[in-house]
Amino acid sequence: MDAAAQVDTFISKFDAADRRRIRAVRRALRRRLPTAHEMVYDNYNFFVIGYSGSERPSDAILSMAAQAGRISLCLLRGASLPDPHGLLQGEGKQTRFLRLDSAATLSEPAVEAIIAAALSSAKVPLPPRGRGRLIVRSISAKQRPRRKAAR
Repeated sequence: MDAAAQVDTFISKFDAADRRRIRAVRRALRRRLPTAHEMVYDNYNFFVIGYSGSERPSDAILSMAAQAGRISLCLLRGASLPDPHGLLQGEGKQTRFLRLDSAATLSEPAVEAIIAAALSSAKVPLPPRGRGRLIVRSISAKQRPRRKAAR
């Protein structure tokens, strides 16, 4: 199975509303970061797509992380980014995140500014031209449910 088909399979584990949001956020990030490599992880807790200027996970700049009912934009060096509106959440030494109610959140001016700051301070910048590769990096055999439990 090729990488694109695998990603479709990973996304299909989510309920319909989450699938739509994941796909919309991914489209928006691909439009914003066309030269970035997409590194995909279908892990125990989260389905993650990291965006990087190289094929090395340690060079990732940001990622989309999805779990049942929730999608976040993770900024891997977010603790050092300017955040005048206090949007970033998290207490870690490096990473910060913000919840994405929809893909439209990515185009809000304050969020755009945070993404621009992350891109400009990246250890490995995105290539100026070309198209990034889609790379499936890891798949966990055991995973938390990707759909919310029925009440």
